[in-house]
Amino acid sequence: MNHSLLEQVGIEYPIIQGAMSWVATPSLAAAVSNAGGLGMLGAGHQPGEYVREIIKETKGLTDKPFGVNVLLLSPYVDEVVDVVCEENIKVVTTGAGSPGKYMKKFKEAGITVIPVVASTALARRMENDGADAIICEGMEAGGHIGKLTTMTLVPQVVDAVSIPVIAAGGIADGRGMAAAINLGASAVQLGTRFVVAHESIAHDNFKKRILKAKDIDTVVTGMITGHPVRVLRNKLTKEYLKVEKAITSDPSPDFSRLEELGKGALQKAVVEGDKDKGSFMSGQIAGLVSKEQSCDEIISELMQEYNQVISNPVRF
Repeated sequence: MNHSLLEQVGIEYPIIQGAMSWVATPSLAAAVSNAGGLGMLGAGHQPGEYVREIIKETKGLTDKPFGVNVLLLSPYVDEVVDVVCEENIKVVTTGAGSPGKYMKKFKEAGITVIPVVASTALARRMENDGADAIICEGMEAGGHIGKLTTMTLVPQVVDAVSIPVIAAGGIADGRGMAAAINLGASAVQLGTRFVVAHESIAHDNFKKRILKAKDIDTVVTGMITGHPVRVLRNKLTKEYLKVEKAITSDPSPDFSRLEELGKGALQKAVVEGDKDKGSFMSGQIAGLVSKEQSCDEIISELMQEYNQVISNPVRF
């Protein structure tokens, strides 16, 4: 295991909680950090003062390092960047673009910058832009995804860059963690496993959907829009895929119906627990998640399983 990233970020275990919109709140982030991992807050499309409020709330729940995910397409991105610098945040992860524009400001504030990428080309670009590490997210992950699997992406990115690589997508236990680290990753990022944590504010209907999921229960929507999303199957996905199919055969496609179906769907899942109209973003690994635990229990179990795997390698 490469300990340089752990020392740089100041965490005990190489486990990062995914910054899932509506789920990555102070209660979850603080619990992960208190358990020795790196908790993350999701800034999403929220204004700077909201982000400041959740940062302060998290500081009241933990004295350990935690991070903030900055969505670079947010209309409030400039003020959010100012807030995370002013609040002395230890780590920033970024999505939907390059943080190059803000790199000087981040560095002056002593922030470790870790962009999320889905290809080696983007990984190289992020390194050139000054990133301290890379999160490689495979298409097994829940939410917005790329085209490559974690098992194929991670080793190629490890070979392509000289900075630490964090593996994400399709990891929910110590076996997956060991596999990623053996492929060259310095740490792992988990999302779906933490959705069902006791400290997660996700609606009970969302948690139950994950806990009851089988290996084939996720589906990818939005392929024709260029922004594919992995979610658990329900009435919304059935209707969405039906509309996608109709649009594909239309010489003058109208995407407004898809926009209408997707509007507010994640909030309906996480906050309202709407089984039919909610977008239950989840990774393919949901079929392996079978119990609700505290973040401390999740991280302890991950490390125990990881240590068992590396101390008892399969011999041929």
